[in-house]
Amino acid sequence: MIHYSKKDTVKATVTMHVSATCDGNVKKPNYVTDKRNGLRNRLTLILLSALCTLLIFILGCGGKGVSSFYINPDVDFSFIKKVAVLPLDNLTNERFAGDAVRHVIISELLASGLVDVVVPGDAMAAVENLKLKPGQSLNAEQIKALGKALKVQAVILGAVEKYGEARMGNISAPEVTITLMMADTSSGSIIWSATRTRGGAGFMARHFGARAETMSETTLKVVREALQTLYKY
Repeated sequence: MIHYSKKDTVKATVTMHVSATCDGNVKKPNYVTDKRNGLRNRLTLILLSALCTLLIFILGCGGKGVSSFYINPDVDFSFIKKVAVLPLDNLTNERFAGDAVRHVIISELLASGLVDVVVPGDAMAAVENLKLKPGQSLNAEQIKALGKALKVQAVILGAVEKYGEARMGNISAPEVTITLMMADTSSGSIIWSATRTRGGAGFMARHFGARAETMSETTLKVVREALQTLYKY
């Protein structure tokens, strides 16, 4: 049996305490370091938030788009199976702007699979047979007469208000504005309308030299965005 003296016990206790302190197992909290780390984390979150906001702004500025639309909530659009797209009123200096937009409208309506569309020549023939002028304002009786002649539940009419290049400083880009309306041929009343503008040089094109949209791309997108307000119903 080994006996330890009181002196040896005290010595061992002191040695253990010093060893624990030197080994670093027992440390006082560093409040200055913790505060700096917290500040650094907050600054990182602020910078990330700012970068995300800037990215959303850049992606959302690929070309200005302005839209407004009306839809009659009392109409059941599922009953509309066939429509006619009438010649659009061309309010621009581009001679074929109305025809260009009209053809895109017909193509997009057919691609949607929601309605059938009268052949453009048949729609034009019906307009001429009724002694109407392409693009003219129609009254309720004229809309009913077109519906009867073409055997359609609705007609789409409207105007091309802008179709050309818009300049911003040294950069030019296409800009298109259209107004479309759908009229019910049983009542002659307007049941849907939409005005949409798209184009102009976007943020990336203005500041980083990115390619702007072509006129065909702008026309396609502005028609799609207008018709999407109808597809929702």
